[in-house]
Amino acid sequence: MTSILGIHVSASNYGSVVAKSLEWARSYDSRVLVFANVHVLMEAVDSPAYRDCLSQADIVSPDGVPLVWALRLLGKTEASRVYGPDCTIAMLKSAEERGVPVGFYGGSPEVLEALLGVVRRDYPLLQIPFAMSPPFRPLTPDEDDEAVEQIARSGARILFVGLGCPKQERWMIEHREKIPVVMFGVGAAFDFIAGIKPQAPRWMMNYGLEWIFRFATEPRRLARRYLKNNPRFVLLFIWQLLTGRTTVRREPGGEITNRLNLDTPHGGASD
Repeated sequence: MTSILGIHVSASNYGSVVAKSLEWARSYDSRVLVFANVHVLMEAVDSPAYRDCLSQADIVSPDGVPLVWALRLLGKTEASRVYGPDCTIAMLKSAEERGVPVGFYGGSPEVLEALLGVVRRDYPLLQIPFAMSPPFRPLTPDEDDEAVEQIARSGARILFVGLGCPKQERWMIEHREKIPVVMFGVGAAFDFIAGIKPQAPRWMMNYGLEWIFRFATEPRRLARRYLKNNPRFVLLFIWQLLTGRTTVRREPGGEITNRLNLDTPHGGASD
């Protein structure tokens, strides 16, 4: 594992993530996989609770090209992007081939219906015993218990969670001991695979310019995320490279101190 701004990110690849996930699924393990980009890391910088949440994930893969560049600058020259939507597709294909049941949790009813249509068309032999679009509000304890029971009873071994960052990561960690499934926090993958939202051209993705495409298509929703987080990430990562420290924090008394987070324990698979 390599620390980027105090978050341990694995220099994984599609093959290793799929293989490890299938191994866990066959063993009825409860595991959490996170696909991290700049937005995810900056949420963790701003929220100690969310940082702790990510530290409990089994694999944190570099979903964004800037994180791949960061890993390489930190010595992980073999690092490559593990893009959530592409990894979801690779996982669906492997699950179909190996008879591993999968489920989906998240998205609006319209998005989930469109997603299931595409998945059933492209992977006709895939077992999908569970799919749920939860309401866009906090669930009551009874509703949450019912959802957990349905997932556990369904027999799904892999669960794709599309609640968005940071909600999906918090949900997965909160429920990992209750559901014997391998959980993938895949964010907007539901919308992309269903064809609801357009994806950036591959050449833009390859050059780390996907954020420009997404900003152009959803400026109001994404303005704060990109215009605030991207420059902060660059500055904080340069600070890490120059000092070996992950960030600078202002203490309650006004004193600015450097917090070393490079050796923070992280539960998860090795690179």
